[in-house]
Amino acid sequence: MNKSSLTALAVALSCALPALPAGAATDADLAEIRAQLQQMKSAYEQRIATLEQKLAKAEGAAANAEAVAGEAVSAVRQASLRPPAAAPATGFNPEISLILQGQYRRMKEVDERRITGFWPAAGHDHDDHGHGADRRGYSLDHSELVFSANIDPYWRGQAVLALQDGEVEVEEAFFQSLALGHGLGLKGGRLRSGIGYLNEQHAHAWDFADAPLAYKAMFGEHGSYAQDGVQLKWVAPTPFFLEFGTDFGRGQNFPGTDRNRNGGNAGAFFAHVGDDLGSSHSWRAGVSYLQTRAKDREAHFADAGGGDEAVGGFAGRSRTWIADFVWKWAPDGNPKYRNFKLQGEYFVRRERGTFTCSNEEQDLGNSCDPGNAGASVVSDYRSRQSGWYLQGVYQFSPNWRAGLRYDRLDSGRRDFGVNAANLVADEHKPKRVTLMADYRWSEFARMRLQFAQDKSMRGLTDNQVWLQYIMSLGAHGAHKF
Repeated sequence: MNKSSLTALAVALSCALPALPAGAATDADLAEIRAQLQQMKSAYEQRIATLEQKLAKAEGAAANAEAVAGEAVSAVRQASLRPPAAAPATGFNPEISLILQGQYRRMKEVDERRITGFWPAAGHDHDDHGHGADRRGYSLDHSELVFSANIDPYWRGQAVLALQDGEVEVEEAFFQSLALGHGLGLKGGRLRSGIGYLNEQHAHAWDFADAPLAYKAMFGEHGSYAQDGVQLKWVAPTPFFLEFGTDFGRGQNFPGTDRNRNGGNAGAFFAHVGDDLGSSHSWRAGVSYLQTRAKDREAHFADAGGGDEAVGGFAGRSRTWIADFVWKWAPDGNPKYRNFKLQGEYFVRRERGTFTCSNEEQDLGNSCDPGNAGASVVSDYRSRQSGWYLQGVYQFSPNWRAGLRYDRLDSGRRDFGVNAANLVADEHKPKRVTLMADYRWSEFARMRLQFAQDKSMRGLTDNQVWLQYIMSLGAHGAHKF
């Protein structure tokens, strides 16, 4: 006991014990006094111990309250980065959002834009001005109308409609599982494949106004590969992110074609791994493989004899490999004020089959049709082509970002067999450098200025300028990592 406690005990004893005449205390009286003294001492010690326990609990509760308050403040800060939470969506109350997207674009006038040395995804159409096409001047880029809702506790549905120039295109329309468990997820319908990094993202989520050259060369102006089919993903129960997945479906889009057959025409496999490095860094890397088949996949080729253009048709198998990587940095994991993202992908494509060279018009002859209108020349066809891009985007304030992207392709080896003597098949290594800066008023409104020096066409340097707006109305889910 401390000094103050002993003093208090002495005062209590002086008040509590009866006064005894001097010399009248017997051994029994002394024993009783000693017993009372010991009893009071034990009681005070027990009371002090109880008070000390209460004090420790109070101090612990205060510390917990302070920690909870700190977590609440942090949660409020994080919530400020996201749009307000929408009411739970059901089949009778779906989430609806509209993405308004348009641009002004200044670039050179070119009759038919295509990436030199690569099979044009537009195929036989000289005047393709569909979604993602290279238009000059002012234009309304495709806007997206999105419907999504929980169907029941087990399934969710979503439809993404692209609206442009009086046309409606179904970009995605799928159902998705909610309760398979064991890390499994199932999708079915029209969906973007899980290959690569950028492929699953819609155009309004890109960091630049257009897709990298590699995506355009490999999958067309849409800048992504989608098909009608099913997708299965599995996230492993590991302390880091580990995902495996597969797509299987109709394979109707470039580089394949719609073959109108039972069963599937394309399959894809992919794996992704990622983790956090401390509180400020995170990363993800992956490998993917896509295999599909084409039949009568057409494109124009220059006639080696100087006559009218020849039409080439490919039939065979197309295989694409992709390696992707992304690294993100934000101080203490809070990207509101500053963050940086480094992203890159590498593509390799091999194709093998037959190539048919013929006239575009039945009454005109060329090298593929020497003096016999309507005839054609069939040969073996093999190709190996590659491409990559690397980009970095730095947000240096809550509203401003700036980015740099470099694209490079290699037309590689294309073996047209006996048709090599009939065609002018340009070999080229297209490249492009792109700078961008954008300003956002909020999570829902962004304006972007972009400049690109494009050398994707042989003999042409095209200095291009974009001014783009992206506006989001309504409930909209968070974008992928």
